[in-house]
Amino acid sequence: MSITEILFWFLTALALGSALMVVFSKNPVHSVLWLIAVFFAISGHYILLNAQFLAVVNLIVYAGAIMVLFLFVIMLMNLNAETEPRKNRWLMYAGWLSGFLLMLVIVAALKEAETRDQLALMKGGDIGLIKHLGRVLFSEYVLPFEISSVLFLSAMVGAVVIGKKD
Repeated sequence: MSITEILFWFLTALALGSALMVVFSKNPVHSVLWLIAVFFAISGHYILLNAQFLAVVNLIVYAGAIMVLFLFVIMLMNLNAETEPRKNRWLMYAGWLSGFLLMLVIVAALKEAETRDQLALMKGGDIGLIKHLGRVLFSEYVLPFEISSVLFLSAMVGAVVIGKKD
């Protein structure tokens, strides 16, 4: 077993264990911290796949900005035992049923999926490098890229208009 395989399995176990802790943690702040651990493990997987740009963007955007936003929202909600809503048994059963149905859909989709015998390039190639990503983004996908930039611009203008005082 090579060091890359050991690192892959360690990061996989870290990601799965942290994801389970996100779901099963009673404290919402602890759930956010476990989610940050999941993002770090996923960034490690990106580095193993020679996608350094995706790893850095994942850390900056998700583990940095989005998690700070989650923490602010959780702390502004001022969660305590008095404000917690009463638990409804029917909602709990509906949650379990929808989770089970989602698992069935995922299993059926994976069963029908086509398996390929292709290997990912590790420690070589320029697939995940920024130079290759920019070249592909501005040649093959220039129209979707520009459409998404107009969409982001309109969302920013909409946020300014909504947030503007009368």
